[in-house]
Amino acid sequence: MKKPQWSSSRGQASNREFTTPSLERVDTKSDEVLVQEAQHHPAAFAELYRRYLTPVYRYQMARVGNTHDAQDLTAQTFLAAQEALTNYRNQDKFAAWLMSIARRKLADHFRRKRPTLPLEMADYVAQPSVSAEDLVDRQLYLQQISQALERLTPNRAEAIALRLFGEFSTAEAAQIMGKSEAAFRMLVSRALDDLRTHLSPTKGGSHDF
Repeated sequence: MKKPQWSSSRGQASNREFTTPSLERVDTKSDEVLVQEAQHHPAAFAELYRRYLTPVYRYQMARVGNTHDAQDLTAQTFLAAQEALTNYRNQDKFAAWLMSIARRKLADHFRRKRPTLPLEMADYVAQPSVSAEDLVDRQLYLQQISQALERLTPNRAEAIALRLFGEFSTAEAAQIMGKSEAAFRMLVSRALDDLRTHLSPTKGGSHDF
C-alpha cells in the first residue's frame, strides 16, 4: 500500500488536503476475513483502509489539533499496520490492534516535539465555499478542544478521543484501552465533566457536550 496522498494542487494553498477514495464500505466481509486476505494479497488492505481512515484521522486530529500532523500520523498508522499485518493474530479485534498502532505513533509524535496549533488560513484558498469567519471559528474550536484534552489526565483524554472523535463504540474503545466497559464509561463521564469546566463560557468556551 502506498502512502496516502495529500492533494496540494488547488490555488496557492500550502496545506495539504486529506483525500482518499470513497469511504463508503464497499465490502461486507468481516475485518478478520479481510485481514486474512490482506496477509496474502496486499491489495485487499485497501478496504480496511477505507473502513478505518475516518476514525483514525478524527482521533489523531482531536489529539494534535492541526490537519498537517493529523494527516501525517494517520498515514504513518496505516503504513505501519500494513507492514505489521503478517504478525497480526486474532486474539484482538482488528480495530483495537490498529488503534494501538495509532496510539504509539501519537506518543512518538509527542516525544519528538510539542504540538503546534496554527490557524491554517491556507485552507480557505482550498475551500472557497467556506467563509473566512467559519474557517476561523472551526479552527479555533479544534484548537480549543485539543488544548482542553491536554489538560485532562491521559486516560480521560484518550477515552474522549476514541469515543467522541474516533466514534468507536464503548465496547471497542474499552478494549483498545484495556479497560472494562464500566471503567471506560466512568472515564468518559469524568472527562466530559472536566471538558465542560474547561470549555464553559466563563472560561472562553461556547460549546456544549
